[in-house]
Amino acid sequence: MKKILFFLIYILLFLNQSFADDRKSELDKLFKKLQSNNSNLSFKVEQKIWKIWSTHPQKKDLTNLLNEGSNFLKNNQLLKAKKIFTKVIEKDPKWPEAWNKRATVLYLLGEFKKSQKDIDKVLELEERHFGALAGQGLVNIQLKNYEKAINSYKKVQEIYPSMKSPKIMIKEIEMLIKKQSI
Repeated sequence: MKKILFFLIYILLFLNQSFADDRKSELDKLFKKLQSNNSNLSFKVEQKIWKIWSTHPQKKDLTNLLNEGSNFLKNNQLLKAKKIFTKVIEKDPKWPEAWNKRATVLYLLGEFKKSQKDIDKVLELEERHFGALAGQGLVNIQLKNYEKAINSYKKVQEIYPSMKSPKIMIKEIEMLIKKQSI
């Protein structure tokens, strides 16, 4: 009986690792495609990346909870969304998208330093998270850390060259800096 139990545990661990490797491999391929300067292709690739990020690698119930929180977010029920995302983080603190969603809510609630802490966690878990980097740019604008905001948008451009908003935001920030220095 112990041998069977050991074998089952080994198989489950192997399958989980195999699934994680497949997920990472798929993301790596998509990020390579994202480097193309073809806007139409890049947008499709971006959507595939978001789909992977928004799907929990193992637990469908956490994906469902994240979706529930996202619906609250879309309906501007920020405190309910924050509660749901916090619950997801407590159940799996290694899922970057849960941290990213809560960072978004915290930003919208005006809790910029807390939002930055969650963004830091996202980037620790997934350094290519262009959404978190763009959010970090917005947070740093609010905190008047303009150079940090520009650096965040430059990192987004490195990861996702055809994304238009970083170029626009960098110009806006540079104009803001210029106005303040006059």
